[in-house]
Amino acid sequence: MKKTLTLLILFIYTFSFAQDVKEEDQKVQTKMEQFVSQTGVIIKFTDTKLSNLKAGYIVAETRIRKLNSGDDVKYFYQIEKPGKYGSSTASVEYSDLLEVIKAFNSLKSEVDSDVSNNPDYLENKFITEDGFQLGYYVSKGKVKWYIKLEKYGSDKTLFIKDLESIDSSFAEAKSKIEELKG
Repeated sequence: MKKTLTLLILFIYTFSFAQDVKEEDQKVQTKMEQFVSQTGVIIKFTDTKLSNLKAGYIVAETRIRKLNSGDDVKYFYQIEKPGKYGSSTASVEYSDLLEVIKAFNSLKSEVDSDVSNNPDYLENKFITEDGFQLGYYVSKGKVKWYIKLEKYGSDKTLFIKDLESIDSSFAEAKSKIEELKG
């Protein structure tokens, strides 16, 4: 009887632990993934090309992707970085783009102060719900701006030398989405 009870308790403990691991391992879907993973509906993708974004030695393509599903319409600003074994793409939903623009302006106002503090290392960034990151780090008195396109994986980062290129790219995306909505 004790043996059976012990085995039953061990089985229940193992089974409940296994389910906890599965829940933790599930990847959270981005806004784009949630929208396009709908079943039983027709989803239309329409892309509008924008100016390329120059980042270090790489030129990233940018576009607006309009998604239609019945009466539901969503707009995403996409940045695609070419890679050796495939590309990485960030999809920033319109409302998140507006927040990224605000955050970018805030980060620009803080960068000089952060550099003047002469830290060994400092990182200041903004992250959307979907994992898109925009920020900079200060090391040895130098600032490096970056955009991390995707939450997971390696080689998903663009290093930006010219802040005006980020500023104009975001402004162009915002303007184009507003034009498409109108």
